[in-house]
Amino acid sequence: MPEEDLVELKFRLYDGSDIGPFRYSPTSTVSMLKERIFAEWPKDKKIIPKAANDIKLINAGKILENNKTVGQCRVPFGELPKGVITMHVVVQPSLAKAKSDKVDDTPRKHFCGCTIL
Repeated sequence: MPEEDLVELKFRLYDGSDIGPFRYSPTSTVSMLKERIFAEWPKDKKIIPKAANDIKLINAGKILENNKTVGQCRVPFGELPKGVITMHVVVQPSLAKAKSDKVDDTPRKHFCGCTIL
């Protein structure tokens, strides 16, 4: 693939630090990006994903779907044809895993009498 067709991406973490930039083919999937982010995640961070699926990527205000390609997710940047695109990274454990990590999820009575789930 010609060098000019590659898309340069960097990934902004919760504390403002970055992973990258790296060059990707427009046919690379979001899932592939997440695997790379997971592999490159700094070990000294307070928040560390346990798996690539714990990572959510946000570009132009949208959470990107795993099966989409970089080419499909890229917003047209007419004024920045060769610029680095910054995608934001959020670590969010999967819902099924988060539920299984709960110690006790039995309903409780609140002091006002309502039930807290």
